[in-house]
Amino acid sequence: MTALARTYSEIMITKRLQELEHVGFAAVRIISGLMFSLHGIQKLFGTFGLPAAVPLTSQFGIGGVIELVTGILIALGLCTRPAAFLASGQMAVAYFQFHVAKTGQILPIQNGGDDTVLYCFWFLFLVFKGAGPYSLDARRSSARG
Repeated sequence: MTALARTYSEIMITKRLQELEHVGFAAVRIISGLMFSLHGIQKLFGTFGLPAAVPLTSQFGIGGVIELVTGILIALGLCTRPAAFLASGQMAVAYFQFHVAKTGQILPIQNGGDDTVLYCFWFLFLVFKGAGPYSLDARRSSARG
């Protein structure tokens, strides 16, 4: 393959990927929101390996409500920025309170908080980026004019 043909192929692939960018972003937003909501379901209903539901008025219970509600909102792309802000803050608290404080280790690789940090910064990214065009937020804003 000549350098010109390879460059043309790279340009065409890049162009096609750019056309699918919103689809990929929506898929990651939806999957991450649903996965986050599963943590809430686990706490609130005592499922997915948890032997019993946690008390609703405990810190874990409140966290479960936040995870369930914000996860669903993020997946739907509805009120995404405030939901992501709340979810990101919860993950920051969880990281320092449960991963760092309990292990004495600051690095996620050492304290088991990798997923917590990833959720925290992904949700923080959503605060600034918004839900994207494939979301209920986008539908609501286009319906308003």
